[in-house]
Amino acid sequence: MSTSRTTSVIFDLDGTLVDSEPNYYEAGRRLLAQHGVADFSWEHHTRFIGIGTRETLEALRGEYGIEVPVEELLAAKNRHYLELARASTDVFPQMWKFVRRLHTDGVPMAVASGSSRAAIEAVLAGTGLDAFIPTVVSAEEVPQGKPEPDVFLEAARRLGAGPADCVVLEDAAPGAAAAHAAGMRCIAVPYVPATAGDPAFQAAGLLFAGGQSEFTAQAAYDWLVPRAPSVRS
Repeated sequence: MSTSRTTSVIFDLDGTLVDSEPNYYEAGRRLLAQHGVADFSWEHHTRFIGIGTRETLEALRGEYGIEVPVEELLAAKNRHYLELARASTDVFPQMWKFVRRLHTDGVPMAVASGSSRAAIEAVLAGTGLDAFIPTVVSAEEVPQGKPEPDVFLEAARRLGAGPADCVVLEDAAPGAAAAHAAGMRCIAVPYVPATAGDPAFQAAGLLFAGGQSEFTAQAAYDWLVPRAPSVRS
């Protein structure tokens, strides 16, 4: 069964397609340690999942009283992250299956992420996803990051699709809110299952409340491409 020609799928990258959050945490931990912050925990990091790197660093800069310009912090964190990402980034297995099935069906796909373009391209190239998803939009390329809808609307524009014809896959509440603001349907796969009750996730068209452990390519595909009812003679 093939999907409608008007359907396009837009993936968030980090925490949705790939398990990059451990690398982002370690990059942030190293950066903050260089500025005298020795107690940046994984739990603290999870507060910023789904928020763009620049916005995260602006918040942390204020929280810890770091006087270095945000541009300098951004460049340093990207260097740490790229080193880690090139060494190892894992694609979630069921997401791989979903991407391959959509590719077989000829479904247009894009990645729309709050990460830098360099980070996105490094991860896609390193994992082989770039052969399946050639269209990429970074929050660097739009006026505002998530939870604003800009990055998704730009992805739709590049795909030549209307917002109503796009489905977004997201792991974070700000991203799910951005999809809703863009007028797009959303498949939500919370990276932190405890956040599944967030109103942005509850408004999703399809919610895998248990996160990646619950997500299956088949279930997502069946929702995206509902089977026609059988006709009885």
